[in-house]
Amino acid sequence: MKFSLLILGSPQSSPAVASALKFAQASIAGGHELFRVFFFHDAVATGNRLTVAPQDQACLPLEWQGFAKQHNVDMVLCVSSALRRGIVDQREAERYRLDGSNMLEGFELSGLGQWVEAMLLSDRIVTFGG
Repeated sequence: MKFSLLILGSPQSSPAVASALKFAQASIAGGHELFRVFFFHDAVATGNRLTVAPQDQACLPLEWQGFAKQHNVDMVLCVSSALRRGIVDQREAERYRLDGSNMLEGFELSGLGQWVEAMLLSDRIVTFGG
């Protein structure tokens, strides 16, 4: 079965990002395909490379990055949500004349069209957060 995930909650204040990662890991372990993970609203903070977790906690952005690289998962940050929260890739940094990007490698900025495509091409859509 082919899954796509929509994540809405903040990695700092919601269990949504951690729960979605556990679901994604279990899905892959169960032989399923993960087509796309779309981070929307506050969940876009998962793609911020400047996030530093306390020493006794997992760094969810790095865990997602490693998971996606290992399993070749498409991870998309909603561009409008990301810009609103100060998360930019190199192209957007240049466009807005900012000092540099702060988006973690392995994530990409894109619009809701990517989410629509995921809904059309996936067997199941699972949403985390609200």
